[in-house]
Amino acid sequence: MKEKFFEFIKSHPSLQHLTNSERLDLARSIEQEYLVGVLSGIIRDVEEIIEIDSGLEEKKILEIAAEKIADILKAEAASIRLFDPESLSMTCLGTHRITEAECKIDVPFEDSISGRVARENRSIAISSLLEDLHFKAKSNVRDKGFHSLLAVSLQVPKFLGSEGDFLGSLQIYYKENNRKFDPFEIIHAELLARSVSYVLAKRKILALQRLNVHKEKMIDRIFIKLSNREGIKLKDLFMDLIPELDPYLQVKSCSLFSVSKDQKFVRVEAGYPLDKTYHRLGYTFTVSHHPYFQTAIHGAPEYGDQPFERIDPAYLLIKDPEKSRFTSSGMRRFVEKHHIYSILIIPLKVNGITRYLLTFYATDQKSSFMNEEIDLLTFFGKEVMKALRLEFLDDIMHDFKNPAIAITGFASRARNLMESEDLEGIRNKLVTYLDIILKETVRMQDMAIAMRLEGREEVLDLGEIAGERFRLNEEATRQSWRKYIRIEPLEIETEILVYCSRFGLERVLDNLMNNAANAIPKQGGVLSMRCYVKETMACLEIRNTGEIPEDKIDQIKKGEVRGRGLNIIYRFVQGNHGKIDIQTKDGQTIVIVKLPLFQQKDTDSNN
Repeated sequence: MKEKFFEFIKSHPSLQHLTNSERLDLARSIEQEYLVGVLSGIIRDVEEIIEIDSGLEEKKILEIAAEKIADILKAEAASIRLFDPESLSMTCLGTHRITEAECKIDVPFEDSISGRVARENRSIAISSLLEDLHFKAKSNVRDKGFHSLLAVSLQVPKFLGSEGDFLGSLQIYYKENNRKFDPFEIIHAELLARSVSYVLAKRKILALQRLNVHKEKMIDRIFIKLSNREGIKLKDLFMDLIPELDPYLQVKSCSLFSVSKDQKFVRVEAGYPLDKTYHRLGYTFTVSHHPYFQTAIHGAPEYGDQPFERIDPAYLLIKDPEKSRFTSSGMRRFVEKHHIYSILIIPLKVNGITRYLLTFYATDQKSSFMNEEIDLLTFFGKEVMKALRLEFLDDIMHDFKNPAIAITGFASRARNLMESEDLEGIRNKLVTYLDIILKETVRMQDMAIAMRLEGREEVLDLGEIAGERFRLNEEATRQSWRKYIRIEPLEIETEILVYCSRFGLERVLDNLMNNAANAIPKQGGVLSMRCYVKETMACLEIRNTGEIPEDKIDQIKKGEVRGRGLNIIYRFVQGNHGKIDIQTKDGQTIVIVKLPLFQQKDTDSNN
């Protein structure tokens, strides 16, 4: 450095009258008494910027940086704009001595000074803003008394192969008109801008590290659940995983919806916690009647940030549910009651088609989300999707035993009948047995093929289906080792019509009968079934010998049980707006499942 600086002084025309010794002394004095101080000052300036807490929100970081840079460069004001790839504009996120309203004005990326600086990655100095042809917002700076501008670029290199560079621009405003920006001043500003880029890069790295930590915790929790011999239950997984989202979103409640293949309906599959979700578990909604579902599933004509909502390709954020055009009067009452300040809806896609929706109700009000935040929430959603499929698979395996037992029993009976010499006399009974075997085989096939297990709702005669499943389970019980069970005759009223899925109702009946049979002590007992109407509800009553402890009854009614069969029953009843009543008396347990009687409006509402 010394030799180069000395050579500069030696060759400078205005210093030719000095001797070599005098030039050497001058170079030494400038380096030691001036340049050291200048460089030390620049280092302090850079350190002041890079010491900004990278754990703060991005907007806060940029506001602090704008203030510090304006003070360091003795400027009147400063603002920082970042490129928004969705709106193709430069969005103002941090300002000093510029109002919030002025900051929110987006400028085009292609036709603006800040866009040009970011795009070309070079500084632009404008000595007179009012005379510059490229500067558009002349009225704003005229009102503020700004006359000159130095704009330098902000760039953070990409971290992942799928994402682009982080582009931005730092605008530094001065009151002097026709101000001349010397190269040293421009380099100083560029160095400070790079320091801001460093803070943003550090923030992104830390955010990615936190993201990976949370992902690993989620995976560990899921692995623990999978290791449990009872299998995985979606509601339990929700309870375990939701706390991992708190650093990103203060979750008050959360709902998972499945989307029908034609994307016209959504169904509530899970909720956290169940008593604080706006949508009831198992309920089906028509997409066209709910703007937030419509937008989240099918997208929007335009994406962008509105005063009360933000529409992003990756999510829909309702920033103010009480004022948003996407919320209904019922939703507004719900958010007011539970102190919810924002609603986030994330579509979960398979091969580009939305198959599930995650809805978060949050206690904090956010205006946007960073990519890593949405990444974590989407990761959470996809893990929940896997858990949902695993739960369905566990349910299938659980319910396989009912038709399997029936097939084995009736196949054995048919085999014994075939040994009779009078085959013609037993033809009808043999046909009955084979029909049952065929039907139960088809049910097993449907279970293996269809993951959803439910099917479309239809008008059903509860007594007819209950009687059919009762007789089949009766035969299966007689074929098993449970010789100590006495099955009493059916009591069924006629024309008890309900509106639900046949397959789902059959599953409930099988699990009720199976649970009741298992509960009967080996000393012996009875099993009976009744179907009747009480007021507006169709009632299915199963009675068996053996009492359930009182502390277990409330858990069963709330669905807080470990048994998979009881969970299947609970989900079906909740999804069809029914109730479960459990009583114990005189050494017996009585389980009453109540479903709403069919009304014509039940089918009209789904057309």
